[in-house]
Amino acid sequence: MRVHNFNAGPSALPLSALELARDEMLDFEGSGMSILEHSHRGKEYEKVHDEVLGTLRSLMAVPDTHDILLLQGGAHQQFAQIPMNLLSAGQSADYVLTGGWSERAFEEAKNVGSVRLACTTGVDVGGKQVYRRIPKASELALDPNAAYVHITSNNTLFGTQWQTFPETKQPLVIDMSSDIMSRPIDVSKIALIYAGAQKNVGPSGITVVVIRKDLVANGRKDIPKFFRYSTHAKERSLYNTPPTFSVYLARNVLRWITSLGGLAAVEERNRKKTDVLYAAIDARPEFYRCPVERESRSRMNVVFTLPTPELDDKFVNEAKGKSLVGLKGHRSVGGVRVSTYNAVEPASVDALVAFMDDFARANA
Repeated sequence: MRVHNFNAGPSALPLSALELARDEMLDFEGSGMSILEHSHRGKEYEKVHDEVLGTLRSLMAVPDTHDILLLQGGAHQQFAQIPMNLLSAGQSADYVLTGGWSERAFEEAKNVGSVRLACTTGVDVGGKQVYRRIPKASELALDPNAAYVHITSNNTLFGTQWQTFPETKQPLVIDMSSDIMSRPIDVSKIALIYAGAQKNVGPSGITVVVIRKDLVANGRKDIPKFFRYSTHAKERSLYNTPPTFSVYLARNVLRWITSLGGLAAVEERNRKKTDVLYAAIDARPEFYRCPVERESRSRMNVVFTLPTPELDDKFVNEAKGKSLVGLKGHRSVGGVRVSTYNAVEPASVDALVAFMDDFARANA
């Protein structure tokens, strides 16, 4: 029996994507071997590779002004690769801090070049930075000459999300690792998007980068060739051996998204799931508390706490006994975290809400 999977990443994958991988595992499309065994230079794999690139472009409505890259190293590599490519000597980049991953991106960029803090919504609580909201546009103190402005669209640790992106004259760079393809966005207004695949696109192993072609062309040439975006754009992300099975599973996930009706349908599905969950939290404010300001609440990671840390732990443990797994909050934050990525079924959220009601009645 499959459990209700609320893990923050790697996270739930669509059942149909997994079943197709199972059915094709030993013999991919009549080729007599698994996709795991195919050369990345062969026509069988390249067909999969090109389908992923084409479907990403179609579903996200990526304009011809942008390249799509399939890279390795996760978002953490991008924390360094972005300033390595885009931040030239004498320039500075602006960073907006709204959570732990934006902090890491900021700290890594400091190792590459000059960066400045344009805004933070963190407050000190017991010696730790805690984030409960997304900043207002008026709070962003942006340098008009910045090489780029970096934000993190969704914050998995603290459960906050940008509902609309800031309008910037500088190139806007967005870490969308935890909410890419969860809703339609206007890619033409964003200079660079990057996202680890292991939330909404596929399994771990690949990183999607959507980048304006002028940034690729004008990127620095005094860095190792492997870390230049231009290297991978020129070779269609086949400069070196890609993680072929991860790309293949991403193909299956993208087919599933297409079958749902695209990103508008996915957004509606996600909204309904989290509406039900937030309603359950708000219905018992004396027992369940979401610390995030309402206008900043995430549609991907719903966080809440119970009256005591002991009850938090009891909730997570008893939920696991009901096949509701992956609910423990991040170790730096605590509490409960419900990750409701695209592949999490509405029935799983309904099962969790029913458990929440029973647990509150038994422990309030």
